Amino acid sequence: MKFIAIVFVMVFAVVAFAAPLDNSQNAQILRNDFDNIGVDGYKFAYETSDGISRQEQAQVKNIGTENEAISVSGTVSWVADDGQTYTLTYVADENGFQPTGAHLPVA
Repeated sequence: MKFIAIVFVMVFAVVAFAAPLDNSQNAQILRNDFDNIGVDGYKFAYETSDGISRQEQAQVKNIGTENEAISVSGTVSWVADDGQTYTLTYVADENGFQPTGAHLPVA
């Protein structure tokens, strides 16, 4: 279970720092959905009036085994200062954090 907590915190931190901060105090929440599926996972989505949207879902794989792991996937989009919309899609699981996006360099 420590692994699940570490992955969740890591994903949250990376995504939080990936999106630029908008100092607009006037953004309104347009949509906010959350579904706690219990110990098996969760999913949520939100959208704000300043162009930020995010959706994420997670599920525990191999429950009760030595290979138990959480698999998290999601997408976050935002409008940058240059007016362009950026989208980051990610998966975080037993193979690590795997982000993709047109704005990210490709190895």
